[in-house]
Amino acid sequence: MLTLLAFILTLGILVTVHEYGHFQVARWCGVKVLKFSVGFGKPIWSKKIGSDQTEFIIAAIPLGGYVKMLGEEQLSSAENTAGQDMSRAFSQQSVIKRMAIVLAGPFANLLLAVILYWALFMTGTVGIKPFIGNVLENTPAAASQIRSGEMIQKVNGKDVATWQDVRWILLNESLKNGSVEIQAIDNNQQIHLYQIATTGLNDDNTDVDILQKLGLTVYQPKVPARIGQIVENSPADSAGLEVGDLVVAINDKEIGDWEALVQEVRLHPAEKLEMVIQRDSKEYRLSIIPEAAKENGEAVGRIGAGFKAEQAQLDQYFVTQHFTIIEALEKSVEKTWETSIFSLKMFGNMLIGNVSWKGISGPVTIASYAGQSANMGMKVFIGFLALVSISIGVLNLLPIPILDGGHFMYYMVEFFTGKPVSEAVINVGQRVGFFILGWMMVLALYNDMNRLITG
Repeated sequence: MLTLLAFILTLGILVTVHEYGHFQVARWCGVKVLKFSVGFGKPIWSKKIGSDQTEFIIAAIPLGGYVKMLGEEQLSSAENTAGQDMSRAFSQQSVIKRMAIVLAGPFANLLLAVILYWALFMTGTVGIKPFIGNVLENTPAAASQIRSGEMIQKVNGKDVATWQDVRWILLNESLKNGSVEIQAIDNNQQIHLYQIATTGLNDDNTDVDILQKLGLTVYQPKVPARIGQIVENSPADSAGLEVGDLVVAINDKEIGDWEALVQEVRLHPAEKLEMVIQRDSKEYRLSIIPEAAKENGEAVGRIGAGFKAEQAQLDQYFVTQHFTIIEALEKSVEKTWETSIFSLKMFGNMLIGNVSWKGISGPVTIASYAGQSANMGMKVFIGFLALVSISIGVLNLLPIPILDGGHFMYYMVEFFTGKPVSEAVINVGQRVGFFILGWMMVLALYNDMNRLITG
């Protein structure tokens, strides 16, 4: 239910913002708007509002929306404007105004991302300090001889404060098929430089994290196996575990820390485990059956419990970044710009075959991530919303006929030639556009189904 509600909320917000961009700029340009619809298909609610009696609609299928303007389609402008004020028809506006109207939707999505990131940066962001954990064997990181326990300070000369910063830079550098320079500092405050190869990272295994591909892992401090939180109706809840319990053994195997507990549970999906816990200086025995979950195509066990850490431990490995209003605005614009450019680079690399098409996701994956992010808290959900808003904005700016970017392309031709694009070209463009979008949708749904099957 949470996933469904989060998905509907995500699409509702993003579609409304996108279409409102078209609507508002059309109004500013003096164009009469006939309909404003959130969703497709049969209307479930509609009402005419304003002096223009614009019909606002909420339709049954929440996978998009549209704004219908007077005289919007060039081929039928005479029919659309019959008996009405032709000066307010979309087709009668200057090419500059028409450009502004079609670009307003994607730019509204990008502006929304800026606002959302701005809010996040102003309220403060929490991240994990980039201490290096185990370096995986036979990986680029192992070949560079980077060592566990060191903390990353810079990647290719750029300062990093969290693993999020490290991951973002590495993702961008992975598209260049070269290497990255990592500056790290050890416990003795000595600085080391490492060159890590990034060639060949963009293979078909798109669901594997970039850090894992390079062989880097997040440092896991030794935390006691003490239960700090329990998910309602989870195996931990059903078994009778309580917050504050210390797990000392599983199947007569001693559990020394939280990592050992996690590993033991992961190895026994859907298998009965005998757990010894310590509660109020007394020991109790509990039986628990971890639920099976798919991870990278393999079944792993989960019990729905989180650890309890002291504040001193959190302060040692976590960092909270606060920014002023101006700093937060600058970072939000920078974040939106960098993410937009990265999305375009990824799409370009897909076209030339450098990146797998498995990276394209559809509504099922979006719904899944919407539910997961909503379950992790408001800040995570807002970050997810900003990311998807950027994706929608960038997608609609692509020069594909029937998308906003395709219409903009036609108007650019008209701007430079002084003549509108011919009816024949528009008809061919529509067929090409429908084919491209249809192919992308089929591919996205295939990837979605494949992820559901393989986990």
